[in-house]
Amino acid sequence: MSWFNANTDKVWDLLLSHLWLSGLPILLGFVIAVPIGWFANRHRRLRGTILSLGGILYTIPSLAFFLVLPSIIGTGFLDPVNVVVALTVYAVAIMVRSAADAFESVSPAVLDAATATGFAPTGRAFLVELPLAGPVLLAGLRVVAVSTVSLVSVGALIGVSNLGSLFTEGYRTDNDAEILIGVIGIVGLALLFDLVLVIAGRLLMPWARTPRQGRSPVSPIMSFAQHLRGGRV
Repeated sequence: MSWFNANTDKVWDLLLSHLWLSGLPILLGFVIAVPIGWFANRHRRLRGTILSLGGILYTIPSLAFFLVLPSIIGTGFLDPVNVVVALTVYAVAIMVRSAADAFESVSPAVLDAATATGFAPTGRAFLVELPLAGPVLLAGLRVVAVSTVSLVSVGALIGVSNLGSLFTEGYRTDNDAEILIGVIGIVGLALLFDLVLVIAGRLLMPWARTPRQGRSPVSPIMSFAQHLRGGRV
């Protein structure tokens, strides 16, 4: 505890660095992966290939990826952009499968009802499929968030400052307290991301909390249609 009190500013700076190095790939990975997952679900012949490519990308060792990226994208060896790009690739690799499964989970009866109520394909994708796939997308995003927060620490091995720097420095100076603070910080940050996502999911997807027992599979789309059309179905 005495080491933490003497180095509060340092830990805070590393925490903020870890926060943005985690948050940006999570956001970018989600934005990129969702349309790819939707496309994979719509085109069944390509689904297996797309998901397999995602699996292959995730098997790339993170440290090797960080080392190779500068020569690929033309950045400096210590540029944090290398970490952001690599972790975005990993986030997409995980999230694509979750996104494909999420869109697959939407009942065909609901999609037929959406078409019957006048939704165009684009409107149906954004206003029906995406909201109803939300709970499964959220579950996948929570996995991505925890994984990304953990992988950021590997960036410390190539000199990118984050909470993982407390591991490398603590190991070099034989300072167990510094290593422990790093572990607590990363676990705490992962829990924080997870909590924020859970709260956001409850606020943005109230229908996901509605009991499903005895409910018609068409009822979600009917409620969407009533809302979007001012109560007229």
